[in-house]
Amino acid sequence: MDKFADKKITPRAEDYSQWYLDVIDAAELAEHSPVKGCMVIKPYGYAIWEAIQKTLDEKFKESGVENAYFPLLIPERLLKREEAHVEGFAPEVAMVTHAGGKKLDEPLVVRPTSETIIYEVFSNWIHSYRDLPLLINQWANVVRWELRTRLFLRTTEFLWQEGHTVHATNEEADARARQMQEVYREFAENYMAIPVIPGVKSDSEKFAGAAQTYTLEPMMQDGKALQFATSHNLGQNFAKVFNVKFLDENNTEQFGWQTSWGLSTRSIGGLIMTHSDDKGLVMPPRIASIQAIITTIAPNPEAATVVTAAANELSVALKTVGIKTRVDSREIRPGEKFFAWEKKGVPVRVEIGPKDVAAGTCVLVRRDTGDKKSVALVDAPTEISALLVEIQSNLFNRALEYQKEKTKSVNTWEEFVAAIEAGNFVLAHWDRDAATEALIKEETGATIRCIPFSQPEESGVCIKTGKPSSKRVLFAKSY
Repeated sequence: MDKFADKKITPRAEDYSQWYLDVIDAAELAEHSPVKGCMVIKPYGYAIWEAIQKTLDEKFKESGVENAYFPLLIPERLLKREEAHVEGFAPEVAMVTHAGGKKLDEPLVVRPTSETIIYEVFSNWIHSYRDLPLLINQWANVVRWELRTRLFLRTTEFLWQEGHTVHATNEEADARARQMQEVYREFAENYMAIPVIPGVKSDSEKFAGAAQTYTLEPMMQDGKALQFATSHNLGQNFAKVFNVKFLDENNTEQFGWQTSWGLSTRSIGGLIMTHSDDKGLVMPPRIASIQAIITTIAPNPEAATVVTAAANELSVALKTVGIKTRVDSREIRPGEKFFAWEKKGVPVRVEIGPKDVAAGTCVLVRRDTGDKKSVALVDAPTEISALLVEIQSNLFNRALEYQKEKTKSVNTWEEFVAAIEAGNFVLAHWDRDAATEALIKEETGATIRCIPFSQPEESGVCIKTGKPSSKRVLFAKSY
């Protein structure tokens, strides 16, 4: 019996939350750990994170960013220095109060984010304008004490990268924050095939201590938003608290202008909920650790020898043209074998049996559509390469069409409530008052996901108060 056979997947229409967990289980991406609220990321799931890490790391370095590493433990006094920052993270902070068999003189915070300790270090690294810009990133784990957890989406410990930069002017800092938002957008859309809506957060939703937060908001299949990545212009708020100063060209002391930006393993949850179906995970080719799985079909040991040899030969040919592939020659029923890789979402399944070997052919099956076709073995590398491009494009376009279909513009409160309840993204006028924003959230559960860059200036009235508004903002329920 194949180990995947009993991993049933609840249909999305029946129970979306259970479907999500079932897909993770069936694809062997992660599981709950003995530590409450934390997860174990399994090899197949971690391979996705490795692909994300590798791709983004290259893009960061191309923009001049260097990697470093900073401590997991942060003295409590550092976190307390920036009032808005500590207030924003206080409910999620985990503390170390005892170590080495005794109580510590000062509690240590387990890293919820690293602004405070990194900027304390930056204050020693920066002296002159010649030291700027300082462009640093770290790949790390963070801990935020969550009461309600869900694999990848919200766990007590998760993996991420956090970039931190210092600049001589606000204009340079803001340009860097926007630049990194664009890096994330290009990655989301061109690699993970996730269409996102770029914009800026409202003051109520922005990062604690930031002057401006730029965000990317994709739509999941249940109509909810999932914050994909954020980039913050921190202004001089942290610089003034942590004495991040430099002497300018006129030998005058100035505070630095800073940014921070990050993406986490939450993005894997976004990938699952954007593309997967009732059969299991669906992987975009450009982020898949296995792009083509070669499955053998052999009724007897003699046939298995011949078929496996052909499969291995094809595997070498695929790897030669840069296709990430693996051969599955396990002695289980073909249907079980196909089902296993379908659940794991491998973009292309290659089927080879004795008749195929005799004819010099193989069968290619697309995971996104289920379409099959027989091709000559010698043509398989070219055919599969073309299929991978098609699948990548199809997944993005399919998600984009769904997003467009489920994004509604409304002008009245009644229309707004109905559209939110129906699980849509909603573009509506808002009076820019935080109290109005809070009231809308309280009554509908919807938050302002962003003020989209794509929305033009237009005269209107707030859907809740009737006060004047100059631009529609994006509302949705979210994860």
